[in-house]
Amino acid sequence: MIRYDPFWETLKLKKVTSYALIRKHNIGNGTLYRMRKNAPLSTRTINDLCDILDCRVEDIMIYVKDKEK
Repeated sequence: MIRYDPFWETLKLKKVTSYALIRKHNIGNGTLYRMRKNAPLSTRTINDLCDILDCRVEDIMIYVKDKEK
């Protein structure tokens, strides 16, 4: 399972707010909602977030083995 926990920490470190992502960088509110719920995102969205935050993919998401499978 992909989790976006590192993303929220990266936002804090970079001092970027969710509001700024939505208003300044045109990231959809739905995208942030999906990230809060650890729902799938496209690689293009991940690429855009890395570009905006000037960070690596590992700073946005992490893979955690799903125990239920």
